[in-house]
Amino acid sequence: MWPWEHALVGYLAYSLFCHGYYRERPGELAALVVAVASVLPDVIDKPLAWQFEVFQSGYALGHSIFFTVPLAVAAGVIARRYGRTRVGVAFAIGYGSHLVGDVVPIYLSAGVWTIRHLYWPFVVVEGTGYDGFVTGVRTNLVPYLETVLALEPTKALSIRAGALAGTMLLWYVDGRPGLRPFRTMVAASYAILERYGPLEPGSRN
Repeated sequence: MWPWEHALVGYLAYSLFCHGYYRERPGELAALVVAVASVLPDVIDKPLAWQFEVFQSGYALGHSIFFTVPLAVAAGVIARRYGRTRVGVAFAIGYGSHLVGDVVPIYLSAGVWTIRHLYWPFVVVEGTGYDGFVTGVRTNLVPYLETVLALEPTKALSIRAGALAGTMLLWYVDGRPGLRPFRTMVAASYAILERYGPLEPGSRN
């Protein structure tokens, strides 16, 4: 799955949990946290494997259940200590949804259930060597775009597209939670860059 797909799957899982358990829509901060947590395994593993060659493939520490479980527990404990229990739950659901989201597409495309990549470091997945992170993204993204643009989607792609469209609709009905804090973060980042960004040539202030 691609990052936007993981984020939407994570939101779908958390939204359904909120409606079923809390009987409420997802909160603003929790929705943003679930989106960030849902892409975190790839943020950890892909650059370290493709750019810095720390791991042999993009399925290593960040995707390991031996790292995921303690991390989720720690996030829950910290969130509860600060009175943000739902944020901790959002993190755990978002992170866990990524691992599930990596397994299901493999089954849809190959008809095989495999979770061996979740057992790092006891099981090390061999990967294709890439000449940098950008090359790795391009090598994987181009075939995906070709499939989409061919307008002859596979069964797996059709299921994923339908699920993602449904999740976008659910997010809109929920009131687009997470958008407000995201905009605030972007505005704050822009203000910081504008104030402390690179100095103009010749400037001393």
